[in-house]
Amino acid sequence: MIQLSERLQAVANLVGETGVVADVGTDHGYIPVYLVSAGKAERAIAMDVNQGPLQRALEHIRKFHMEKQIETRLSDGFKALQPGEAQTIVVAGMGGALMKRILDEGEDVAHTAKRLVLQPQSELSAFRHFLAEHGYRILGEDMVYEDGKFYSMMAAVWEGERTDCAVQMTEPEYKYGPMLLACRHPVLRQYLLLQRNQKQKILDNLGKNARQDVSGRREQLLQDLQEIEGILEISN
Repeated sequence: MIQLSERLQAVANLVGETGVVADVGTDHGYIPVYLVSAGKAERAIAMDVNQGPLQRALEHIRKFHMEKQIETRLSDGFKALQPGEAQTIVVAGMGGALMKRILDEGEDVAHTAKRLVLQPQSELSAFRHFLAEHGYRILGEDMVYEDGKFYSMMAAVWEGERTDCAVQMTEPEYKYGPMLLACRHPVLRQYLLLQRNQKQKILDNLGKNARQDVSGRREQLLQDLQEIEGILEISN
């Protein structure tokens, strides 16, 4: 069986068991090969906007003799996927803005999936706002630290134009993840400790040789530190 990195394993774990899984931006095709070989997916569709990654994915598919269970498709986002064709759709390893565009342009496909597994590389708060404002409910979350970077991933499902989540989530939940906060995730705590140290250093150095007013920046740093301290205190 193929060995996944810690990040990709966390993404795959959020898929659970499914019939057909589509992996958008598949790159080497590791996730489809893993899910099918592990018996967690019956079939898979490996998709990418570029031919090069699809060729690499096809090489891995052939290596594990899965040509009958995994097909490759050249696709910009969800464009080569029909509504209802995949029960689970994985979109991982892209910037938050690009992922929002993919979900927005392919909403007819996204709305028919039973589960979306999403791993944005940036703009996490804005991405969670997008999900809530467009009727998606977060089903599960995870976070890993790999090769000096923190990665958050989530499973979601579309439930309508607007959900209670859009009303009930707090700004810290949008920023750090409602379920990561609720379960006091150890990697989130590690991330918050690092953020606290970094922001405190910036605050300590703020104003030294400054040529402009830094009071606004100072106030924001103090608010951020107060928020982090509050979360860390609860998670003890």
